[in-house]
Amino acid sequence: MMTQVKAKIDETDSQASSERESIKHTLIGSPKAVTSTIRVLHQLRYADIGDWSPLLPTGNASEVMSILIRSILMQ
Repeated sequence: MMTQVKAKIDETDSQASSERESIKHTLIGSPKAVTSTIRVLHQLRYADIGDWSPLLPTGNASEVMSILIRSILMQ
């Protein structure tokens, strides 16, 4: 019982000292390349397809971008 209590306290302490931070992933390229990369990252179970922004224009004629913002645990 005492070991379980100590383990819970240690877990709480480590969570308190950890912070979450946002990280932004940006894909820029042709619509086909960006869409294909999003699908590959989904197949690798890195991010769901719906987590990415819609394809956005970049100002270059045949180029788009999509952004994924993830929250990661910093220790």
